[in-house]
Amino acid sequence: MSTTQPSTALFDTSQYPYRRRPAPSFLQAPFAGATYRELGFVLTAFPIATAAFVLAITGLSVGAGLLVTVVGLPVLGLLLASARGFGAMERLRARTLLDMDVPAPAPVRPSRPGFWGAVTARLADGTGWRAVIYQLVMFPYAVFAFVTATVVLSVGWAAALYPAYHWAIARWTPWPGLQLFDFSNGSGEHRYYLSSPWQIAGFSAFGLLLVFLSPLLIRALTSVHRLAVRVLLGAL
Repeated sequence: MSTTQPSTALFDTSQYPYRRRPAPSFLQAPFAGATYRELGFVLTAFPIATAAFVLAITGLSVGAGLLVTVVGLPVLGLLLASARGFGAMERLRARTLLDMDVPAPAPVRPSRPGFWGAVTARLADGTGWRAVIYQLVMFPYAVFAFVTATVVLSVGWAAALYPAYHWAIARWTPWPGLQLFDFSNGSGEHRYYLSSPWQIAGFSAFGLLLVFLSPLLIRALTSVHRLAVRVLLGAL
């Protein structure tokens, strides 16, 4: 196994100038680029974490299953090498989208030459194992963060902009306005529509509240990513 690290070099962040951006104010945050960069990190983390989780589970399963032969050791070494490359990519994403600079860990240095020297060095690489742990534990959180951010932002903007499209619902549907619920019980059928000016204004105000609180939610969601990247993917 080669001791060079082309995948890590590809995502080496030391070649990029780093500048910390000031945090936007509460009123500016829903429209600030920093908020949408953080949102971009959350949304893209879902497919990336899914692929990384599948690769980690597959590599661990195949490598552990082949440990009865010597083939399992190179498989695990390849998994750890790919996990290091994934960790470098995540540090670059964190640097670009989360405005955080995480020092890269030291490269793997085999203590003896040859193929098996490279394999054993990979197997003893704590950074690689921490990157595998990151791939495993961050998958469920990435799903949770993706769903939470998507739902809150979708509901917030849809509610905030309701006065702009209320007329279309009233004109092109049999409803006098947006229907919030419809259920039946012993006393009959119950429907609730947002049709009066006060209902429309109240629903829009609720949406605006969600819109202005969503940057705080996104920052809270990315704080877990920040901690995980710093602890599991950075230099110790």
